[in-house]
Amino acid sequence: MNLQIKTFEDFCKVLHTAGFSLGGGNSEGIFVAVPFNWNEEPPYDTPVRWHTGDRETDPWEWRIRVLDEHKDIAYGKLFFSKSGYITKEWYPYFLAVRRAGMSFGESYEDGNMSHFAKRIYDLLCENEQLALDEIKRFGEFSKEDKYKFDRAITELQMKMFITMCGRAQKHSKTGEEYGWSSTVFCTAENFFPKIVFDTANGIGREEAEAKITEQIYKLNPFAEIKKIKKFING
Repeated sequence: MNLQIKTFEDFCKVLHTAGFSLGGGNSEGIFVAVPFNWNEEPPYDTPVRWHTGDRETDPWEWRIRVLDEHKDIAYGKLFFSKSGYITKEWYPYFLAVRRAGMSFGESYEDGNMSHFAKRIYDLLCENEQLALDEIKRFGEFSKEDKYKFDRAITELQMKMFITMCGRAQKHSKTGEEYGWSSTVFCTAENFFPKIVFDTANGIGREEAEAKITEQIYKLNPFAEIKKIKKFING
């Protein structure tokens, strides 16, 4: 990867070239566009630094900018139950592995998805998109449900049935704004066009795994096969 990242748009160019990346600065032995150690040891002269709050040069700010400004890059908990990016070009290959051509209903009936995941997924099918606090409120999830709720939100993202699509200010029951902004979710089908899913249905699982593995080795020739398999399969 020879592109130097000095701005947000440079970062997006790298994502489009790579096809996917871990999102939190830790490569997990696979690949990350901007590692955490850039704050101490940048590989070249660059203003990019983590957690400065600068929208142009802080990778933490870029995760929402990607969703706001680029409709061909998905972001969410996609790898190792942690954040990551996948471009529209590569999304079908991961879909072919993670979903294996199954609908949510089929996965649920087979016991591959939890009841909490179904409650959340049904809400997002009924409403085009919902902020996290709205999902909790509309679904009547209690504080006691927090562990299962958080696990289901991650499960749905890892299986690529839902994805982040932005953020919104929280509102109380009376309509007043409060607190930090809340992550907004939608179904994957509401994020990417139908052609992405049609393409995925035409790709075999083994073909998809081989294609992704080949790309990983281009990005990181030292990646371990055990890590690669976990990265691909979720």
